[in-house]
Amino acid sequence: MTIPPRQEPASPRDLVGIGIGPCNLSLAALAHPLAELDAVFYEQRPGFDWHPGLLIDGATIQVPFLADLVTLADPTSRWTFLNYLRTRARLFPFYFSERFHIERAEYDAYCRWVAQSLPGLHFRHQVDAVRWNPERDVFEVDFTQLDADGEAEALGRTYTRNIVLGVGTVPYVPDPLRPLVDMPGVPVLHAADYLAHRETVLAAEHVTVVGSGQSGAEIFLDLLRRRPSGREKLHWIGRTEAFAPMEYSKLGLEHFTPDYTRYFHALAEPVRDRLVAAQWQLHKGIDAGTLAAIHDELYRRTLDGGWPDAVLTPGVSVRTAGRIATTKVELHLDHLQQDSRSRLTTGAVVLATGYRERPLGRILAGLDPYLRRDSSERPRIDEGFRLVLDPSVTGSVYVQNAELHTHGVGAPDLGLAAWRSATILNTLTAKDPYPLPVRTAFTTFGLDEVQSRMPQARQAQRLVPLVEGS
Repeated sequence: MTIPPRQEPASPRDLVGIGIGPCNLSLAALAHPLAELDAVFYEQRPGFDWHPGLLIDGATIQVPFLADLVTLADPTSRWTFLNYLRTRARLFPFYFSERFHIERAEYDAYCRWVAQSLPGLHFRHQVDAVRWNPERDVFEVDFTQLDADGEAEALGRTYTRNIVLGVGTVPYVPDPLRPLVDMPGVPVLHAADYLAHRETVLAAEHVTVVGSGQSGAEIFLDLLRRRPSGREKLHWIGRTEAFAPMEYSKLGLEHFTPDYTRYFHALAEPVRDRLVAAQWQLHKGIDAGTLAAIHDELYRRTLDGGWPDAVLTPGVSVRTAGRIATTKVELHLDHLQQDSRSRLTTGAVVLATGYRERPLGRILAGLDPYLRRDSSERPRIDEGFRLVLDPSVTGSVYVQNAELHTHGVGAPDLGLAAWRSATILNTLTAKDPYPLPVRTAFTTFGLDEVQSRMPQARQAQRLVPLVEGS
């Protein structure tokens, strides 16, 4: 069957966005009022959804509602969360609920409202390739338009001066467990698919949750609440040395400010790599409220005497795994501190093992000759979220949530989405449509900033030389 081409504008667009998750949705919302900007966004999925397998009742996002798609760059935007509530006649109920952190399902509903209302978003469009055309000084973007069944319906090509990649992350499955996920029989699934398979998991005699982050805690709590008292038969394991709370002190949260992002970007590459590994508790810990809810639920089950049949073991990694007939899975465990090994037989496994940045190799293969990389072969990304390309490429390729190695722990954080989007639009238009604050943190992260942040009077005192006897 010959697939007909789809007609695109002859003149190049200003911006093509690839992927429509929260990051690019934020960019699209802030780009919307900029009438002079010709921007379009492509997404291969049929519509917006945000971690549908983890929209567990009561689970909240870890940032305040002000960290919506636009507010921290433009609180007057029509796309704020508060305006979403107004359009639904829910402002007063929200006001009286006194909620600072909204439920994950409500954040998803808000984003879907924005996605359904914004022009320029094209779902069921799979981007196949990106190339630089040196003769026209533009990027070529090839895509396939998909029908309702996900089959190719039309081919298209558009030209653009700039690109922004917001393709998101993919579920990470550890190597020892990867073969089990694809096999029939005993359910072994990633947390991303939890709600779709929850009843199957609950039907298992014994369930193991692997992963000591927020998703693992939420899934363990959800399973615990749904299993009968005294017959819970749950085991929760994780690699970290403790089921540790997320760093949520007010000064600790300043690691998610533009100030820290700029400081981190200026550090040497080896220092940045060490920091990312050491700062896991800033973004991979567990919300203190979730930990408290787990303890409360376990404690409630001791009221009639005895202990719940639930085991919580941190400091454990899965070395290997295999199936026993068709009804069980055997996990071979290493205890990191004891340097000991054991086996765990279970009837279902939920892997709350997190996500990894989606590989960009397929999409960026056509740009590979122009791409500059660091010592670990990762793309170099400048302070303005642009891939560092050969100077012969006059256009820019921006990235969203693919810059953890260059911009730090704030890269995947929803709280910086609006600021990053505004930064990209300010750079792209060269007009600063969104004035951004120069300073955002009380903490001064580097010594080179100390002098500039001292009040003028103190600076003057510091510059006066000491005189003996004065």
